[in-house]
Amino acid sequence: MPFLKWAGGKSQLLAELDPLFPRQFDRYLEPFLGGGAVFFHLRARFPEAACVLCDNNPELINCYEAVRDAPDELMERLDQHAARFEQHPAAYYYSIRGQGNLAGKMERAARMIFLNKTCFNGLWRVNGRGEFNVPLGSNRTVKPYDRVNLWAASRALQGTQLVVQDFQQTLAPARAGDFVYLDPPYHPVSKTAAFTAYTREAFGPEQQRRLAELFAAAAQRGARLLLSNSSTRLVLELYAAFEIRSVQARRSINAQGNGRGAVTEVVVLG
Repeated sequence: MPFLKWAGGKSQLLAELDPLFPRQFDRYLEPFLGGGAVFFHLRARFPEAACVLCDNNPELINCYEAVRDAPDELMERLDQHAARFEQHPAAYYYSIRGQGNLAGKMERAARMIFLNKTCFNGLWRVNGRGEFNVPLGSNRTVKPYDRVNLWAASRALQGTQLVVQDFQQTLAPARAGDFVYLDPPYHPVSKTAAFTAYTREAFGPEQQRRLAELFAAAAQRGARLLLSNSSTRLVLELYAAFEIRSVQARRSINAQGNGRGAVTEVVVLG
């Protein structure tokens, strides 16, 4: 049901992750929302659970709010983008990319989805000024949404709390009865794989260590947690006190075709 492409999205891993999810919980927390694959998967099974969905990217949270609150208006704006794009793909893409953050909620949401569906590999990346800077992809026609899927996503998001905030704020109140899924920017397996630029704030080793501390504290308070990350020495050391399992994920965002394939990731159970 995800309506955005997202680097590291978990749709491909749901079959492996599903047996690790709790069979019941009262509240679901997600500090790194991204494409929302795990949320949408669990929402169908636990429609009555309270859901707090968070991310440090204000454009992403705004986009989810637009899908939740006004899907028809959003689709109308996306139709306009698609029609203009197909007339002059490159010129229109770069004109929209250069607009920066717009004032209106719906304009911003439509811009994000349009760029996400027309940029290179669906990658969301910003520079130090918070400006989206991914080049145009190879497609010169675009279908920015699937009507049935977008309406299903809107229904799933009804009653959810969508918040722009740091992972530390999201994890602080986690307690018994909560289930927290964490999919942070991965610790890079190499210097050339060090992509964490979903927002202007970096997510380096210091943030990875802070996240591990908060993970352990929430587990101590009785919360159930599941965290995905790369299989690196730092990650294995940070979560050595917890059960760690390996999963195989497909690497799909790489400039070289031969750099794509299965990679080992870890899942930490708290």
